[in-house]
Amino acid sequence: MEASKKPSVMVVDDDRVTMELLKFILRSEEYRVVGQASNGADAVIQCVELKPDIVLLDINMPKMDGLQALEEIRKANPSVMVLMVSGESTMDKVNEALQKGASGFVVKPIKPSSVLDKIRLCMKEKNSHNK
Repeated sequence: MEASKKPSVMVVDDDRVTMELLKFILRSEEYRVVGQASNGADAVIQCVELKPDIVLLDINMPKMDGLQALEEIRKANPSVMVLMVSGESTMDKVNEALQKGASGFVVKPIKPSSVLDKIRLCMKEKNSHNK
């Protein structure tokens, strides 16, 4: 896949180390990291402006948690794919996220292969809907 065809991705996490790790993983595969935010409120604003293909969204954050942000992001841009990223992967949280429109779940600690596999699955799903 050409770099210009790689999806645009936004990373949202209040943990700096996790954010930098996610950006490193994405850039290693030539994904375009178009934005970053450390809380849900900023994530919503940036998603409206930047219109990324995919958002990697932490659940537990200040100002607005990831589940609230997920709802707002999906309202503003229904075609965006949102992958929740959390160490809190109870079935309740996973189900709530999926009901609110999440495309999948990445469990912390972050494994590069898991992140990239989930993104590929999201893009496959998105492309099959666009045909």
